[in-house]
Amino acid sequence: MWAIDPLYSLSGFAVGVIVGLTGVGGGSLMTPLLILLFNIHPATAVGTDLLYAALTKSAGTAMHGFNRNIDWSIVGTLALGSVTAAAITLYFVSKAGGSDPAFAHTVSLLLGVMLLLTALSLIFRRRLFGFVRNHRELPPRVRFAVTVAFGAALGVLVSISSVGAGALGVTVLMLLYPRLPVMRIVATDIAHAVPLTLVAGIGHWIIGNVDWHMLASLLVGSIPGILLASFFAPKVPERLLRILLATVLVLVGIKLVLA
Repeated sequence: MWAIDPLYSLSGFAVGVIVGLTGVGGGSLMTPLLILLFNIHPATAVGTDLLYAALTKSAGTAMHGFNRNIDWSIVGTLALGSVTAAAITLYFVSKAGGSDPAFAHTVSLLLGVMLLLTALSLIFRRRLFGFVRNHRELPPRVRFAVTVAFGAALGVLVSISSVGAGALGVTVLMLLYPRLPVMRIVATDIAHAVPLTLVAGIGHWIIGNVDWHMLASLLVGSIPGILLASFFAPKVPERLLRILLATVLVLVGIKLVLA
């Protein structure tokens, strides 16, 4: 029988608190935390974090679905590109060999770049949103094609780095659907992350890149962390949290890129 590792649970709690307060940081913090603090192989960290994300975001999807905040047509359009791209990407990952040192370096490098992009999206999100609000929306057919293409890009990036479905997803959806309320965009992004991370996570499981003991220990800590932070979130300045999180992502991203 598995024993819960308190250090993993404490890490899960810390990340859960950040996710509960900001809505961002699951993959952006958990994967680099496992790589840098616990010296977990990058491929195993990514695979485990993907299933971790699928399980935790399923609860958020259920709640948003109950409150009818999700635009399921956008979820379907994104998934059309992302799920397909994730499956194709994982096929090539399995052929490349997840334990190869060169592949591990590539994962760390891509993860670092994704963290830097995520940090930029957090810093400039409001300015981008204000800019797009003053411009016309794309024609429906063009927007559909761009949404599918963006979903495919997310499928590749998330399958390799586990990062991108959160902050980057929300930012791009705000640009593509400027008239959609922010709450619906966030809820739609969370809902889309579930099939994407689930497919990618199962793919990594088949390859052998999932540590189930670590996953269970992380969930034991993260679920209470998310619930506790969600209660206090309205009392914490959102701008301060966004700046602090962006700063952490920049520092971690630079470390991974230069590693």
